[in-house]
Amino acid sequence: MAVDIPALTGRILEQVEKIVVGKEEQTRLMLTAILSQGHILLDDLPGVGKTTLVKTLSIALGCQFKRVQFTPDLLPSDVVGMNIFDREANAFRRLDGPVMTNLLLADEINRAIPRTQSALLEAMEERQVTIDGETTPLPAPFVVMATQNPVEFESTFRLPAAQMDRFFLRLSLGYPQPEEEARMLRGVGDEIPFGAVEAVTCAGELVAVQEQIRAVTVSDSVVDYLVALVSATRSHPLIRMGAGPRGSRALYRGSKTLAAMAGRDFVTPDDVQALAVPVLAHRLVLSNEARLAGEDAGSLLAKLLETVPVPPSRREMLDGRD
Repeated sequence: MAVDIPALTGRILEQVEKIVVGKEEQTRLMLTAILSQGHILLDDLPGVGKTTLVKTLSIALGCQFKRVQFTPDLLPSDVVGMNIFDREANAFRRLDGPVMTNLLLADEINRAIPRTQSALLEAMEERQVTIDGETTPLPAPFVVMATQNPVEFESTFRLPAAQMDRFFLRLSLGYPQPEEEARMLRGVGDEIPFGAVEAVTCAGELVAVQEQIRAVTVSDSVVDYLVALVSATRSHPLIRMGAGPRGSRALYRGSKTLAAMAGRDFVTPDDVQALAVPVLAHRLVLSNEARLAGEDAGSLLAKLLETVPVPPSRREMLDGRD
C-alpha cells in the first residue's frame, strides 16, 4: 500500500513545531534529504537550536538516534566500533560504535582530527563499516546529521572537499525573528518537553517511502536543465571548482523527493531551482577574485538560476504532461 507522502510530511512537521519554532523550511529541507537517502550538514552559530532540531526530528521519525560529540581526542574506533578480546569467551567480539544507528548526530564534526572525520566516509557513501577486514551493513535508513560552528577556528579541522561532497545538503538555521523567539520562550523557556513529541512514522515506513519516490518521473527536458545548471558551475570564471556528478545525482534525487512531498509524480524545474543552493553551494570552491568581489557560492548560484534557460515545456509539465 502506497504511503501518502504529503500527509506524512505534514504530520512530521506538526510534531517538530511543538519544540522548534519558525524553522519549517529548514525542517522540510532536512526531511527532503532524509527521504533522498542523503546526509545533512548544519553550519551555524552555537545556540541557535541545531541539536534540538535534530533530536526533535528523530523522535518524530521514530528512528534510532545516537549522538557523538566530536573532540580532538576522538578516535575512529570511537565512531565505527572495534574488536575487543573477551577473556571469558577467549575470543574477540565486535563492539559496535554509535554509527550503527538510523540517525547519527555528529556534533561539532570539525573539532575531530581528519583521521576521525574520514572514518565516516565509508559509512556515509557505502552505508557500511569495515572493522579489521569484516564489513557490516548499517541499518536502513542511515543518515548523518553533522553540525559545525563556522566562526570558531581554535582546535578545529576544516572538512576536506571529499567529505563536504558527501553531504547531500548544507543549511543554516539563523537567528529567530523576535516574535518567534518570544513564542519559543513561552513554550520551551524553562525546559524542552521532548516527551510531547510523538513518533508518527518508523524506519520501515521511511524505507518504503524512499522506494516509492523512485517512481517519480523526471523528463528529458528537466534532466537537461539540471545538467546545464550544474555544468554552468564548472565554467563560471569566479568558480575554481564546480559541482561534480555526485552533486548532479543529489539534485536529481532531491528534486524527485520534493515533487513527491508536494503530491506530484513528476519533477518540474521549480523543484530543481528550490534545491539548487542548499544542494550545490557547499560543493563549490570559489576563486580569490570571487571573494574580493564579495561573492559567495549562494549568490553565484542565484545568478546562474537567472541565466540558465528553463525548459520551454514547463507549462506542459505543470499540467502533468511533457
